[in-house]
Amino acid sequence: MNFIFEYALFFAKSITIVAVIIILLVFILSQRKKSPSGSLEIKDLSENYEQMQETMSAFGMSDEEAKQWQKAERKQKKLASKQRKKKAKQDKKIKSAADEQQAAVQTEELFQQSRAKLYVLSFNGSVDAHEVEDLRQEVTAILSVIKPQDKVVIKLESPGGVVHGYGLAASQLMRFRKRDIPFTAVVDKVAASGGYMMACTANKIIAAPFAIIGSIGVVAQIPNFHRLLKKNDIDVELQTAGEYKRTLTMFGENTPEGREKFKQELEEVHHLFKDFVQENRPNLAIDEVATGEHWFATQAKEKGLVDEIGTSDDFILEHLDAYKILSVKYRRHTNLTDKVTKRFVQGVERLFFRRQMLK
Repeated sequence: MNFIFEYALFFAKSITIVAVIIILLVFILSQRKKSPSGSLEIKDLSENYEQMQETMSAFGMSDEEAKQWQKAERKQKKLASKQRKKKAKQDKKIKSAADEQQAAVQTEELFQQSRAKLYVLSFNGSVDAHEVEDLRQEVTAILSVIKPQDKVVIKLESPGGVVHGYGLAASQLMRFRKRDIPFTAVVDKVAASGGYMMACTANKIIAAPFAIIGSIGVVAQIPNFHRLLKKNDIDVELQTAGEYKRTLTMFGENTPEGREKFKQELEEVHHLFKDFVQENRPNLAIDEVATGEHWFATQAKEKGLVDEIGTSDDFILEHLDAYKILSVKYRRHTNLTDKVTKRFVQGVERLFFRRQMLK
């Protein structure tokens, strides 16, 4: 009897422990489902650059000289801040209603001028353009707060990829252009095919001298195993409703009509691509550059594909004194498996693109 009692007690404890573990797992999973898929991350790059300037300026000074210099810098910043506040208070003291309204406008203008911002986006695109899901969040966030005196710049890197993905990415960036927001695309390494489709939505395209630009074309390839299957007496049945529901297939026997239709579809996509680029860059001789070729930025500038030669670092430094530089990034919460898979895919894409460039 003691054995049975002890066993029943052990069994009850085991069931209790398992039940508690299950309840905890359910609670954790339910909380994860309720949590947002990502979060917006905003960094003040102005402070980083200012600290860098101070470090470089103070280098080589003695401790006493560095202290005096830093003290003078703080004093100058404090004085400038006081002057702005004093000006705002003076404007508020105007008593007449008309003058008060005018003063409010002037104060608002002064405030806006002192708070002009340069929003910095970064887009490093893969073949499937899944990064567009983060881009749409970033664009929406900026549009919700942007003022007329603000600007946007995107640091763009992409060799291109799927049509629908990069078409949506370009459409997201067009939202800036439709709002008449000064918008610049800077390419440090590559903006080809779908990457260039995104770049041409900007008012200005800046590229580093050896950045790869262009590739305004469309490509598709499909392996076909029909002869291998036929050799091994394997049949594949494919039933469709609609003459061109399937043009080319991986396992069936492709027909001349199917190949012709597939080629026609590629030409239609290429035509849409050319029209999109031409609409956004009307001075471009589109038929001369829409051959699928790519060029280095110095060559691309001669053809009108880019406007200036430079880097993203130079562009930001040029705006450092007059603008508050803010980096906007939507960080999607990912687990370890997703991170490893993403790194693997990025590695394969880089290897493939490098091999293509070396051919």
